[in-house]
Amino acid sequence: MSEETMAITLPTSPHGLAPDRYLDRELSWLAFNRRVLEMAEDNSIPLLERVNYLSIFASNMDEFFMVRVAGLQRRLATGLAVRSPSGLSPKEVLSSISKEAHELQLRHAHLFLDVIEPELEKNGIHLVRWPELRSDEKQSLQSYFEDHIFPVLTPLAVDPAHPFPYISGLSLNLAVVLKKAGSPTEHFARVKVPPLLPRFVLIPSKEETSEVRYVPLEDVIGEFISLLFPGMEVVQHHNFRVTRNEDLDVDEDEGENLLLALEKELLRRRFGPPVRLEIADDMNPQVLELLIRELDISKQDVYTLPSPLDLTGLQGIASLPRPELRNQPHQVLTNKYLRPRDDEELDVFSVLKKRELLVHHPYESFSTSVQEFLEQAAQDP
Repeated sequence: MSEETMAITLPTSPHGLAPDRYLDRELSWLAFNRRVLEMAEDNSIPLLERVNYLSIFASNMDEFFMVRVAGLQRRLATGLAVRSPSGLSPKEVLSSISKEAHELQLRHAHLFLDVIEPELEKNGIHLVRWPELRSDEKQSLQSYFEDHIFPVLTPLAVDPAHPFPYISGLSLNLAVVLKKAGSPTEHFARVKVPPLLPRFVLIPSKEETSEVRYVPLEDVIGEFISLLFPGMEVVQHHNFRVTRNEDLDVDEDEGENLLLALEKELLRRRFGPPVRLEIADDMNPQVLELLIRELDISKQDVYTLPSPLDLTGLQGIASLPRPELRNQPHQVLTNKYLRPRDDEELDVFSVLKKRELLVHHPYESFSTSVQEFLEQAAQDP
């Protein structure tokens, strides 16, 4: 190739390249999660698969904020605000993330409430609120509260003798406003929704029916929350959820100190700073201001959403035994050259001596191809 041709085909300077030739990694990740949400919006996909996509979207967003957004905020706080290969500074990326994430989370919440939940009801899967329950169902849930929920609740009040409690990451909480009878002074308390209990409580049915009814766990707690505060009047309560920085900042070149560094980081990330505050859209402005102040979080990081919050719990509904509402199980095939004949044990190496094989996963079996190849190689090296 001549020097003249080289001058034509190769750029002489990096300045000739487009400045926006790179996509930002974090915004690209959000675009991927938007695609997950679009799968939930696709009405050609079976209903419970769409519910599963809603749960996956919520879980992905949790991880995104805990790691990606937290990392960007840490870079800003430590002064390492260098531009990424995409040409954007951390501040610009965070601003774009906030705009996109607010839109996606609202879209996610309304998709569930306006589209998916009505479709579930048509198919005998009901997510009901407390006022919609029958009297016998309320009695059953009261017994469930007294036996299973009440013993594991730990209300924490805020007063001059008790500072604002620590709110663990990804925990669903009730912000409770209280006052003593005859006193105008209001007090704040926090009740954590137990993470070990089902996110949506199955309401027992006395009749044999294929239909199922669920009620959000926080609705059950909210209905009987006055039992936690004897002698006090519950003025109001609202749901909220905090996401904390759980990104690991470890120097992998520490050598023998790497284990110690990991132990310190794992302990630290339990108490990482908040990076997102999700609140129910009926929250009192004064309660919101209290949360923003005590959590030391910016208003940009507050996400106001319709209840219920934390739709990762939809995984329990998505796993219901309703095969007609999900995709048919995937049937894995064995490559035609790897199928044993006449009860003879297949020799993979004999097959490979005759021809090279291209195995297409996941449509062709991994266990009868790659796994079998490795097992036979290990037995006869």
